[in-house]
Amino acid sequence: MDFGYLEDFAAGDRQVVSEVLNIFLQQADIWAGSLDAANAGWGDVVHTIKGAARGVGANVLGDACARAEADGAESLPTVRAGLAAAVADIRSYLSRS
Repeated sequence: MDFGYLEDFAAGDRQVVSEVLNIFLQQADIWAGSLDAANAGWGDVVHTIKGAARGVGANVLGDACARAEADGAESLPTVRAGLAAAVADIRSYLSRS
């Protein structure tokens, strides 16, 4: 996670950073349940995660989503792992704030 990216984008406003990251966490709970090849809309979910991830500095997750868009559902385990890692990093970051 590149938290500096989001901090710079929010002009150092810690409240904005916290709000954005909390919204990401709320959405992550929803997204996680949709990252299944049996879900016909998994591609849309991956695309949404990619944009949100890049917006908060979760570049590894964004890259995993881009690969899943190109490679197909077999890349979903990597997306799920990347989402879990981003969530853990965000929770750790917020607990220090």
